[in-house]
Amino acid sequence: MESYVVGVDIGGTGTKFGIVDKDGNVLFSSEMSTKKHLQVNTFIDELHVHLSVMIEKVGGFGRIKGIGIGAPNGNIYSGTIEYAPNLPWKGIIPFAKMVQDKFKVPVKLTNDANAAAVGEMMYGAAKGMKDFIMITLGTGVGSGIVANGQLIYGHDGFAGELGHTVIIPNGRKHSGTDQLGSLESYTSATGVAETAKELLSQSDRPSLLRTTNIDEITSKDVYEAAIKGDEVAKEVFEFTGKILGIALANFVMFSNPESIILFGGLTRAGDLILKPTRESMESNLIEIFQNKVKILISHLKESDAAILGASALMWE
Repeated sequence: MESYVVGVDIGGTGTKFGIVDKDGNVLFSSEMSTKKHLQVNTFIDELHVHLSVMIEKVGGFGRIKGIGIGAPNGNIYSGTIEYAPNLPWKGIIPFAKMVQDKFKVPVKLTNDANAAAVGEMMYGAAKGMKDFIMITLGTGVGSGIVANGQLIYGHDGFAGELGHTVIIPNGRKHSGTDQLGSLESYTSATGVAETAKELLSQSDRPSLLRTTNIDEITSKDVYEAAIKGDEVAKEVFEFTGKILGIALANFVMFSNPESIILFGGLTRAGDLILKPTRESMESNLIEIFQNKVKILISHLKESDAAILGASALMWE
């Protein structure tokens, strides 16, 4: 009798989940809000309601081998979510145990970007690669580092928090960590919106973005203005790509990857962000690393990559 696994991808804004078979087919999937749940218990309750319906469609809980979860600051060793700046639940949450108690099936949990990297390695652009870095550009900036064919977890499970590396000393304050000048504070979707607000408030240059209340501008608004040729919006992406490129150059010189794979909402901006990112990365690399590293966009559907990666934890 065929068994299935559940993959859950918890993001700062929303959570995606699905039922996956052994060949990596996502049979059923859906999503729900993360940020509306101020208590972790109500989040797990809603997740149980949604997943129970899907699980019945594949023959019930007896067919479920387990649940794999990717979460910000997820610790694969302890199954805990620890001090995640982009989640509403603070401190250390014994999340895997709580889900296991609710669903009565085995549960494994890891960092969300690590889950996406595993999904990419098994089913996507990194198939066959032994050395690559996955960068997820969403509400935050996550990363998964694969070296010599192995995901790098580090001493206590938190290796590869590249989004929290400091890229501009004493720079922009991160609202979740209070850190100054981190990569995430500039190159996440939130960071793109913040850059737009700064540029608009520093001058009175005309911009389509001025038709939106400045406090409500999103990265989507910036993208839509940029593709219509808006100069301020295009400048936002130039600046974002320049910062991301500097960071990628540092990461390349650290682990010598074959490629860097970008994943997440911001990649939809295409060359608006990719062109300045590539140029900035190459100009900041020393000669031995130049023109060697491919920057690729994830081959997996955005809704599926982290679900697949999380589910792959249960096939191991």
